[in-house]
Amino acid sequence: MRKLVYYIATTLDGFIAGPDGADPSGPNGFWPIPADYIEHLVAHYPETLPGPARTALSVTADGTHFDTAVEGRRCYEIGLKAGLTNAYPHLRHLVFSRTLTESPDPAVEVVSTDPAEKVRELKRQDGKDIWLVGGGELAGALYGEIDRLILKMGPLTIGTGIPLFSRTAAFDPRTWKLTDHTVLASGAAFLTYDRPADLSETDCDTGQ
Repeated sequence: MRKLVYYIATTLDGFIAGPDGADPSGPNGFWPIPADYIEHLVAHYPETLPGPARTALSVTADGTHFDTAVEGRRCYEIGLKAGLTNAYPHLRHLVFSRTLTESPDPAVEVVSTDPAEKVRELKRQDGKDIWLVGGGELAGALYGEIDRLILKMGPLTIGTGIPLFSRTAAFDPRTWKLTDHTVLASGAAFLTYDRPADLSETDCDTGQ
């Protein structure tokens, strides 16, 4: 069965964006993007780069992790404000919203039904894993459906902002198993955690 993977950039203190929710890596953002970080994304997660970035970097690889992206309306609107109606045209792209009456792009599916129910339906379909792009509110709604965390942890703190999971997420303590890790020279760390029930008897190789 396909996994729902929360693949997200986070600060050391657990925030995915500043208090305004704007793109932290944008032109006026606070998040530095060093060269080795970009190189790692291109080599290992090319499908998670937005379409314009793939074009600029001459990336054509399909990638091995995801073929579907799901995100919340606020997260989607970051791309809209940048003029992108579909930031991931190379993936099946779903946006969860109860306020969008129609999709701004024919290739983007707007879903107004229960996110968890829809994700369970997606998991039963054939394909690669499902990428939970964000934001924290949708991640909170899908907390019980997340099978894997891939945290792109930046070497910075911001004090306050949008957390990994919204404050409305249910209190449900879970222990995750570290199954892969990569630390870049610039200080960023890629940390992969799996839910123990999804693990095989032997640990995955680490250090990719």
